[in-house]
Amino acid sequence: MIFKKDFILQCPLRPSPLLSFTSIGMDFKDTKAFSNSSRRYYPTWILVLIVVLLQIYLIFTTTCFVPLSPATAREGDQLSNTAAGDPCSSGRVFVYDLPPIFNKQLLENCEALDPWTSRCDDVSNGGFGRLATELVGVVPGGLAPTWYWSEQYMLEPIIHNRILNHKCRTLEPESATAFYIPFYAGLSIGRFLWQNHTTSDRDRDSEKLIKWVQDQPYWNRSNGGDHFITLGRLTWDFKRWGNNEWGSSFAFMPGMKNVARLIVEREPSDPLDIGVPFPTGFHPRSDAHVLNWQSFVRERNRTNLFCFAGGTRHGIKNDFRVLLLSYCINESAGGCRAVKCTANRCASGDSAVLETFLDSDFCLQPKGDSYSRKSVFDCMLAGSIPVIFWERTAYGQYEWFLPDEAGSYSVFIDQKEVRNGSASIRGVLEKISRERVRKMREKVIETIPKLVYASAPEGLETIKDAFDIALHGIFQRFKL
Repeated sequence: MIFKKDFILQCPLRPSPLLSFTSIGMDFKDTKAFSNSSRRYYPTWILVLIVVLLQIYLIFTTTCFVPLSPATAREGDQLSNTAAGDPCSSGRVFVYDLPPIFNKQLLENCEALDPWTSRCDDVSNGGFGRLATELVGVVPGGLAPTWYWSEQYMLEPIIHNRILNHKCRTLEPESATAFYIPFYAGLSIGRFLWQNHTTSDRDRDSEKLIKWVQDQPYWNRSNGGDHFITLGRLTWDFKRWGNNEWGSSFAFMPGMKNVARLIVEREPSDPLDIGVPFPTGFHPRSDAHVLNWQSFVRERNRTNLFCFAGGTRHGIKNDFRVLLLSYCINESAGGCRAVKCTANRCASGDSAVLETFLDSDFCLQPKGDSYSRKSVFDCMLAGSIPVIFWERTAYGQYEWFLPDEAGSYSVFIDQKEVRNGSASIRGVLEKISRERVRKMREKVIETIPKLVYASAPEGLETIKDAFDIALHGIFQRFKL
């Protein structure tokens, strides 16, 4: 604890009771103790001891200590923590310096990442994508430079760049709590998922990576049990099994049986999968950016009860998104706003989706090509309340990031009840009171910092973003 001199100097003395020496076995009022007749003399050291005890007693009974103000207490705590505490007490991370074939060269050869189009815009700006200049006038002016057209599968370079600049990164593997493997596995297999590529093509880089990392001395410390990796695609893209030829078998390879995975969609039964948010377009550089955005969406005047933004998959039998899009268009007079995503309309370069979410109380979130959906996070970022139709779309997927109580931030309507007509989406939403809508929106807005990845290399000043939460969770997991 820190005390300042003026705390004592300005403190008035308070009266203290007379010291009764009978309490220590002597009574100075008893003059007989020193009479010549009794011939009783007390040694000098006893008198000295009495004087010392008296001085100590007076100090503690006449000096008062003024309580520290909250600000001063915080200042003292900070100084104490700096002097005696360790800002990396939760753990330190060592980042492997992999051969460039596993990360850097994938970014440099961005034209080859997709068989149909260039991905060079997507990998620019450290994986955030190109600046979203089309959103000028839609988002507050001071926040425009923090918005990018971020592609949903670019988490691998985003996480890698943050870890390289993290204050708890260590260059001494002996002191590491966790070891990070910066292999861009999603970008690697994305080149071979379509056309006439073989399963050997999809597994080649993964097999090389495992061989490389198993040759490292610190791998054998726990057979990879204190290692983790980011997988920027869906879990099934890394879990090929049986006669199925889709994806790679990376997650099932023997060398990966203990490695934890930060992944944008997890398989609930797989304890090594840790669900983390898809990248949204908002990448704040400071606490102020986050707070300003929260204020902006909180004060937004919303004119639509609900909305749906999405594409359809006519190749999928009874595609639920076709049903929702048709329903929303038919309910336009009743408060639903629809955005039909064709080609790349909803991917980049168009502000329609963000504006729709900003103007709606609720946003319909069916499952996408798999159970999870980037749109859930885009919707919540805009302060809109997600309506979930499959529990696995959000619940049990992102436990470190979303509130524990699903009903506090979302509405669940079973897709089966919508299909058979026993539940009306509009009817369910209209029954929710305006006060409850306000509370749910506030919970969504409160959650926003946990859903974004900051663009500041070292993170935000005090607010913890999705990356901070993920890394802390990894440290806690490995310390158990």
